[in-house]
Amino acid sequence: MRATVAAVFLMSALWLGALPAAAGEAGWINMFDGKTLDGWKANEHPESWTVKDGCIVGHGERSHLFWMKRKCRDCEFQAEVKISDGGNSGMYFRAQFMPGWPKGYEAQVNSTHKDWKRTGSLYNFVNIKEQLVPPNTWFTQHIIVKGNHIVIKVNGKKVVDYVDGKNTYTEGYLALQQHDPGSTVWYRNLKMRPLD
Repeated sequence: MRATVAAVFLMSALWLGALPAAAGEAGWINMFDGKTLDGWKANEHPESWTVKDGCIVGHGERSHLFWMKRKCRDCEFQAEVKISDGGNSGMYFRAQFMPGWPKGYEAQVNSTHKDWKRTGSLYNFVNIKEQLVPPNTWFTQHIIVKGNHIVIKVNGKKVVDYVDGKNTYTEGYLALQQHDPGSTVWYRNLKMRPLD
């Protein structure tokens, strides 16, 4: 009985973000080895993605880089991110591998791009106008999706807590966005944790 109560407490604490999310701990899976794009596949323009100084770097024509090792239904997705001044990117989840703009949810990465939907937005569902992070600054974005409940945190602060009544996207891949040739984005310490 005590073990069951402890397990319930642990899962509740993890869901609420009370415990640290360390890769390789408590079910977290490292998505990036810091050296290669092993397990990743671009939907178009693969030349827009490189690995430099332990980061996945997006720069060039529009492209979406998908992590192909497993799909996400209920999961957490976390990364450290840096976006250039005027840059635009995003962390996709439950996304379909396809050319162009993927069908799926997007947690926006954007400090100063002409698109006013800023970092932390659940794009076109919950849009944030406030600049939460200046450009060229490392920050952490953390997505939690369970059923139709979506939480997005930026540097540990919950900025989106949304229930999608239409359950628009139910399963798909995790992906990174390179938006346009004027954007440069860096990703590191990418990890995911299945919740189903």
